[in-house]
Amino acid sequence: MKNPKVAIVMGSESDLKIMKQAGVALKEFGVDYKMQVVSAHRTPVEMQRFATEAAQNNFHVIIAGAGGAAHLPGMIASSTSLPVIGVPVITTKLGGLDALLSIAQMPKGVPVACVAVDNAFNAGLLAVRILALSDKTLVKKLQHFQKKQKKKVSKANQSIL
Repeated sequence: MKNPKVAIVMGSESDLKIMKQAGVALKEFGVDYKMQVVSAHRTPVEMQRFATEAAQNNFHVIIAGAGGAAHLPGMIASSTSLPVIGVPVITTKLGGLDALLSIAQMPKGVPVACVAVDNAFNAGLLAVRILALSDKTLVKKLQHFQKKQKKKVSKANQSIL
């Protein structure tokens, strides 16, 4: 991507199938992103470097997906002032509840937004909404997206009746 404003990171390559959906959402709005594996447990020094350098690397939002203990979103949030959106990923028999609670239970002073389990698309959409605060083109694209959503519901209701 030419000028990525969003970083999509994940704790493991096994999270890629889910995290690709954040990229799908961002592409729909024409938002450039960079995707990579950054493990809080296996590569903590690289994770720390990524987080502390994210703003100077011109990222505006970070989407971080992780399963199990799901420390990645919080560890990144503790080392950057950028907004971090956590995506809990199903990796255990607990169905992602462990990851959801890990991401949602951040201590006071270390905020992480959290979307539904395996819902990286919504993380991408939330990143677009954050970027739209300073981008009128994205506002218009979001309005168009919402109109399409409403039309889908209306069409579904017409087919039911």
